[in-house]
Amino acid sequence: MTLIEWREEYSTGIPGVDHEHQELINLINTAYEMLGDTADKNGIISCLGDIYGSISSHFALEERWMEQHNYEDYEAHRADHERLLDEIGEITDDVEASTKLDTERLRERLNNWFLAHFKTHDTHLHNAEKSHSPYD
Repeated sequence: MTLIEWREEYSTGIPGVDHEHQELINLINTAYEMLGDTADKNGIISCLGDIYGSISSHFALEERWMEQHNYEDYEAHRADHERLLDEIGEITDDVEASTKLDTERLRERLNNWFLAHFKTHDTHLHNAEKSHSPYD
């Protein structure tokens, strides 16, 4: 079972960015699958660490593209990246501090965490990419 299915609306049209978006979805789905009845807290913490590392690297790629193309919403997009990194860190901290894992709440937080950025800032990035040659 998966939490998030890849949809074309998540595509920015930037091949490297889209590939990393798909990898991120796979990592989130892996964490989701681990949240069954026998959820292993340490395994989930490790998976959340993988998500943090992956998304941190991904954000650097997006920010490099935005800088290279003088993307007009760069500062707001970068600030949202910082917020998202803080948020996944908080999610991880909450899991580490928990005595009983609230798997439903964690599923909801992971889903909301992913979709909030995609439905706003990355949609704008997709529109900006359309105005550039794929060979820029």
